[in-house]
Amino acid sequence: MKGLPLGDEACSGVYCSHVLEHLALDDFRKALINTRRLLKPGGIFRLVLPDLAFYISQYFANTSPDAALEFMRNTGLGELSRARGVKGFVQELLGNSRHRWMWDYPSLEKELGQVGFEHIRRAEFGDSLDPTFNQVERQERWTNCLGIECRRI
Repeated sequence: MKGLPLGDEACSGVYCSHVLEHLALDDFRKALINTRRLLKPGGIFRLVLPDLAFYISQYFANTSPDAALEFMRNTGLGELSRARGVKGFVQELLGNSRHRWMWDYPSLEKELGQVGFEHIRRAEFGDSLDPTFNQVERQERWTNCLGIECRRI
């Protein structure tokens, strides 16, 4: 959230896989601003994260009395138990493994547009306009997930 130690417009592309959902909303917005700052004009921001719309559709299709429990577990939004004591406090303070915010395409498109990204589109595994991203993408990170590619203009 403080930004990477790089100058403005230092990158042609930024790739973010399963990170943004671990941020609180205000930190998420700072991360988007910092990402745009890092990109050169025409630079690509490509991201993938869990798709809230997918999980909601699964929840509505689930007729089990445990549907809500499964939704919370599958989205990483719930906690089965809370660590207590000093160890629990330190884990909560330093750890960032649980999901803090979930996104669907319309809400994420709006957030990206508000910080100045353009040409925002839903992306699929391996379909980047820049083949360099193919070197870091992994199919399993895209399954049932939301991918987006956009540009700083």
